[in-house]
Amino acid sequence: MKRLATITLAAVAILATACGVPAATGAQPAPMSMSVSAPGDAGQQLAELRVAPRGSMDGYDRKKFPHWDEQGSSCNTREVVLKRDGKDVVTGPDCAPTSGTWPSPYDGETWTKATDVDVDHMVPLAAAWVSGAKSWTTEKRRAFANDLTRPQLLAVTDNVNQEKSDRSPDQWKPPLVSYWCPYATAWTAVKHHYGLTVTAAEKAALGDMLKRCRR
Repeated sequence: MKRLATITLAAVAILATACGVPAATGAQPAPMSMSVSAPGDAGQQLAELRVAPRGSMDGYDRKKFPHWDEQGSSCNTREVVLKRDGKDVVTGPDCAPTSGTWPSPYDGETWTKATDVDVDHMVPLAAAWVSGAKSWTTEKRRAFANDLTRPQLLAVTDNVNQEKSDRSPDQWKPPLVSYWCPYATAWTAVKHHYGLTVTAAEKAALGDMLKRCRR
């Protein structure tokens, strides 16, 4: 497996800028490292992904990907991401955000209520199921669904996340075209790390989006 560069969320902003995306206002460094491949590495990683037909949804259930695990200090995974990706986030004793602002990289909107934001799985749970996760152990699916190290979890506008649902990049892309480079880079990095397959159409869509990294 190719080496992934380990960078903080502040460095993700640098990657986004290199891809032609303005850095999100007030983006804060992550409280932990997050492995994100550089655009050049992503092309190599994409080439290494195994192409296979989309698998069956038979047996799929979100409960087979236990998520929002406790992460300490009364915080679960979702709350950690909301604190990491927001600006000036204030939380209550239960770690639930009570105020703050959240920039959504998918559409460029900024929100002041945590209820307007979803924590998106970059590679959706159902998309992982049909590309290899069906055969995983429950513990590996748990690790995937709560991964705070890879670029797998991101705070985004709730209705945009719902529009994305479990669609792959050949079926859905972020409304903000300038974010296609970081989106494809992150999607590829996650699939590469977990050894998930891609369909031919998905791989072509990722390749097209990665071309924007060079513009």
